Amino acid sequence: MELKFGDIQETALIPLAIKASETSRPNARIKDLKAKEIIDTLGVDVSKYDPFMSHEGVVARTIMFRRELQDLLKKYPDALCVNLGCGFDDKFSQVDNGKLVWYDVDLPDQIAVRRKVYQDRERCTMLDGSALDGEWTKALPKAGMNIIVMEGVLEYFSKEQVKTCLNMLCDSFEHGYLLAELHCPILEKNSKHHDAVKHTNAKFGWGTKSAEEYIPLEPRMSVVSETSYNEEMKKYTVRGKLFAVIGKNMNNRLAVFKW
Repeated sequence: MELKFGDIQETALIPLAIKASETSRPNARIKDLKAKEIIDTLGVDVSKYDPFMSHEGVVARTIMFRRELQDLLKKYPDALCVNLGCGFDDKFSQVDNGKLVWYDVDLPDQIAVRRKVYQDRERCTMLDGSALDGEWTKALPKAGMNIIVMEGVLEYFSKEQVKTCLNMLCDSFEHGYLLAELHCPILEKNSKHHDAVKHTNAKFGWGTKSAEEYIPLEPRMSVVSETSYNEEMKKYTVRGKLFAVIGKNMNNRLAVFKW
């Protein structure tokens, strides 16, 4: 593996560091051996990207996205799935049912780095593409159902960029589901106070109180469900239970849209 610390965007280091450290725990709630391999290979201290609340949040969202994907794949086992803005995430291995067709899509520089640690697999292909431009979708096969995953992506977009992305998805895929991570308005102006993101140059974009705020931007979509990460986090720790009360409307959410 020819990966160096500078190859990885700092925002991608946060979930990588957290997944790697959770995988190393005796009673790990999630297992991501590739994340651990990448972090071990870098050979640098990434503990600042792994504070308690962000750790619990990434573990919760990993479990919740996996569960939602598995439920959808029970209904649509032959779906075409796209992990848009995939970074180093490997959801394919978590949910592969032997039938689905999967594409890991990100900007060319990120895919170039991803190819240093991943190879294309049967029914799982890496592809250059932007969430703001649908040109890459022309290379995809047609499918009866499409499932788009955007984890840790839209939270860095402006309202106009969110609209561009949603419009692109509905224009490019006749029918589909979007599984998206959303965040609250208070984070919009508080990137520097976030326990992990403050260690990066990233800034949060448009935040919403409800997934319904997305619908005026793309009326072809409707909200299927919206669930706070608190619902998963409160199962494991006292601090998680407390935050579910104190920070009831402050945590990120998994929203499911369809069109």
